[in-house]
Amino acid sequence: MKTIAFLNNNGGVGQTSLVYHLAWMFKDLGLSVVAADFDPQANLTRMFLNEIEMEMLWDDGEHSRTVYGALRPLFEGTGDVAPPHTVEISPGLALLVGDLTLSSAEDELSGRWAACLCGEAKAFRVISALWRIAVQAGQNTEASVVLIDVGPNLGALNRAALVAAEDVVVPMAPDQFSLQGLRNLGPKLVQWRQDWQDRLDRKPPTLNDLPLPPAAMKPSGYVVLQHALRLDRPVIAYGKWMQRIPQEYRRSVLERTELLEGVTTDTDPNCLKTLKHYHSLMPLAQEARKPIFSLKPADGAIGGHMQSVQGCYNDFYELAKRIADRVGLALPFETPTGKESL
Repeated sequence: MKTIAFLNNNGGVGQTSLVYHLAWMFKDLGLSVVAADFDPQANLTRMFLNEIEMEMLWDDGEHSRTVYGALRPLFEGTGDVAPPHTVEISPGLALLVGDLTLSSAEDELSGRWAACLCGEAKAFRVISALWRIAVQAGQNTEASVVLIDVGPNLGALNRAALVAAEDVVVPMAPDQFSLQGLRNLGPKLVQWRQDWQDRLDRKPPTLNDLPLPPAAMKPSGYVVLQHALRLDRPVIAYGKWMQRIPQEYRRSVLERTELLEGVTTDTDPNCLKTLKHYHSLMPLAQEARKPIFSLKPADGAIGGHMQSVQGCYNDFYELAKRIADRVGLALPFETPTGKESL
């Protein structure tokens, strides 16, 4: 089972929508998928569930059926992580439900990170908790892959979420904010990987039976989102940021300093895909509770919209195949179920 996290320090680029659509596409390609919402804003959960469904999951006071509910016994000192609850969205697709209360875990995760250096047993249990929840959720649903969505920051919660990830995909937009996000994220990935390995080397013998995640966090590429030209963005500025992305990714994330000559996002092997902004199709998809590429005329996708729906399908099909190839996932189906051909 693979665990893949999606993170950039810059928010608002469409990261959660990316995870949502990839979860559906991987499911349609025959994989069993868990979508893990480790973002305290729970935006991925909001995309999958309506307000009534969310209220039923959050309204027991203990939030026992959310990510935080699984962490709660460990944080409160009454036990280890509880068995995670998942919601079946569709056969082959399950959601590990997000929770706004997850933001309260920041201080605990921050303090325990330092305590790992002293060999504190509970510290290792706390830092590995998100990984163990994700793995158990995957095992319970016989998943092939867990897609992890996180918030746009580099705090203790996201560090623990990245510790849980074998591979890291960076979503970004062609603008100054995303470039700066790469400059912030790249060194952190390197540092977190080294720091977690240092802590693993200090694991006390009493925890030899406790499974812990390896110091992986392998950069697997980037995806450029919402790259259609905007009316308020000059063409020259758009082109400038697109040109800078390949070099900045190599320098900040891969720690390669050699200059690239003539490499663009179209030819950069680290660029997994550039995706359009699908404008008016997103509200239709949210209303229908389905991905854009599954919209039908009955959902309001009529006329020229259907061409965009097909284009979205093509884009995510290609992206899913490239990510699967990059992280070593075998796809059971050559073409998504319900689709005859591209």
